[in-house]
Amino acid sequence: MHHALEKADCILTLGSHDLRVAERAAQLYLEGWAPLMIFSGGLGNRSTNTGENILFTQQLLEQKNLDPHSFIVVQKPYMERRSYATFMQHWPNKKLVVTSPQIPLGDYPTEEIPLERVINIMVGDLQRIKFYPEQGFQIHQQIPPDIWQAFEQLVALGFDKHLMKE
Repeated sequence: MHHALEKADCILTLGSHDLRVAERAAQLYLEGWAPLMIFSGGLGNRSTNTGENILFTQQLLEQKNLDPHSFIVVQKPYMERRSYATFMQHWPNKKLVVTSPQIPLGDYPTEEIPLERVINIMVGDLQRIKFYPEQGFQIHQQIPPDIWQAFEQLVALGFDKHLMKE
């Protein structure tokens, strides 16, 4: 989303199969961008989606009597927009900057996260950006027609492993 980093009250790291997300969050914390860092996700706790990451983080902060007003959310690059939309749906009164590992798309795939998997996840995320607002999971975001056309072409090519079930 190309947000410019700003000092915040909390760094919220959204759980990921990609350890570079945690590394980016730790780097920001060590550089002093925020005094509090929270890791949320499905591998180490009960979250199964971005909305639950935010819900469980809200509950944790409430239990600890903490009320940060500004957040840096750290996520995979191709999930920044969906993370933003979900956060704003569930926490519209908070200030938000979204960032991710600073890696160009061409350099992003690894042996553990091959390009085919990245494309499948990106296609699934775009589908969610389109349909999740009507389900109350995210705020609405405009999808340009050429982007949706690219989505349809990728699905037709078989990049459908992360699509929502209809």
